[in-house]
Amino acid sequence: MKLDSAEVEICTATAVVGAPSPTEQISLAAKVQGSGDESRDGEEMFVPPLNFAMVDYGVFRSGFPDTANFTFLQTLGLRSIIYLCPEPYPEHNLEFLKCNGIRLFQFGIDGSKRAFHIRNHPLLIHCKRGKHRTGCLVGCLRKLQRWCLSSIFDEYQRFAAAKARISDQRFMELFDISSFKST
Repeated sequence: MKLDSAEVEICTATAVVGAPSPTEQISLAAKVQGSGDESRDGEEMFVPPLNFAMVDYGVFRSGFPDTANFTFLQTLGLRSIIYLCPEPYPEHNLEFLKCNGIRLFQFGIDGSKRAFHIRNHPLLIHCKRGKHRTGCLVGCLRKLQRWCLSSIFDEYQRFAAAKARISDQRFMELFDISSFKST
């Protein structure tokens, strides 16, 4: 699909130069949590996606981002998104990714571990609500980071809340990291 000149201008106007530092990422995430207004007294408000959080430096998690979240996502300087749902990615989201030079890795199409390579950071991992599929993937990542199982489950339950699934926790518990290279 070729962009016409009006679309190119929009893409150029919304491009972000450089990713924020870890401290800036944390303070920005803390600042915007819970804000739902598009603007207040002429100031632009940044609205994070549902269940947004920082997983590690350059790695974030969330529920499915909508157009109201695009300005916030631009502040992260994302290079990649890992989408964990089988449904096609919506066209308006694909346009946002294209305008901002963000690569999409969709589970089942290109869900290999190369998506986690540092050259793809910062990246956002999301599914519909940021609870189960995202929680399982982040839980497996935490095992690779040598987190204890109780801390992995605590983090999973913080996002899944009343919807926590024993089967998800079992999956994370049984995830075998022995075949991965230690770094």
